[in-house]
Amino acid sequence: MRALPPLLLTGLLATSMLASCGKKDAAPAQVIYKGPFLESENVVELLSDSARLHIRLTAPLEQIFENGDKLYSKGVAVTFYDKPGKLIVNTLVGKWCRYDNATKLYTMRGAVNVANVPEQQHLNTEELFYNQVQQKIYTKDSTFVRVQTPTEVLTGYGLTANQDFSRYGIHKPTGTFTLAEAKSQGK
Repeated sequence: MRALPPLLLTGLLATSMLASCGKKDAAPAQVIYKGPFLESENVVELLSDSARLHIRLTAPLEQIFENGDKLYSKGVAVTFYDKPGKLIVNTLVGKWCRYDNATKLYTMRGAVNVANVPEQQHLNTEELFYNQVQQKIYTKDSTFVRVQTPTEVLTGYGLTANQDFSRYGIHKPTGTFTLAEAKSQGK
């Protein structure tokens, strides 16, 4: 290997120094984290008023985001109690749930079940919304719903109900069957 002449070596060093002086190092692009900032397992949240239990939420996993939104990706169960806080009035269960903090709206998906315990009424659907402020449960008009009472089965599309599911209306009814008829038809 031959050594470079001193003049050529000096020229190369000066060129590389000038090139590095004129170049500004660009700051790396800032990455904004949009994931959860808090994650909890086996969550139990209790909402009470005047030492009376009103709502109990349980979930195997809760993720809370910076804006206050919550995600329950492994399922959720919401239980509503009567005014004294002793008896279960209604339950909402879904395989997935998202809570929008700005609108106080729960969106539940995946085999959603609603059960009014005193009235023995059950609702089955694939997507349901619970508005905490208005205390209403509802679905989109295009969502199939099935309501079973002790004596009959009602089917249709779209539903609006009060929080405890004691009063409800199906927007587009498609069938009313006695419980025996529904069982024989597989509904």
